[in-house]
Amino acid sequence: MNTPNTTPNNSLPPTKNWRTSLVGTPLGWAVTLVLAVLGLYLFATHTGHMLSALPYLLLMACPLMHVFMHGGHGHHGKRE
Repeated sequence: MNTPNTTPNNSLPPTKNWRTSLVGTPLGWAVTLVLAVLGLYLFATHTGHMLSALPYLLLMACPLMHVFMHGGHGHHGKRE
């Protein structure tokens, strides 16, 4: 017996972006490990340069969070 499809027409399957396809995969762990080692190397060898750049990095934190954490524009009205 066939049952009617009760899912709404506007529900689409979740789309995969680079973040969701990278989290929890071996490639994601490798990228995280490489970035951590690179950060430790830079801190160990260029501490003075990193500390002098810290005020600028703090000033750039707000615009960078808006760019990378909002997920793009055009999604403001869609609440599920």
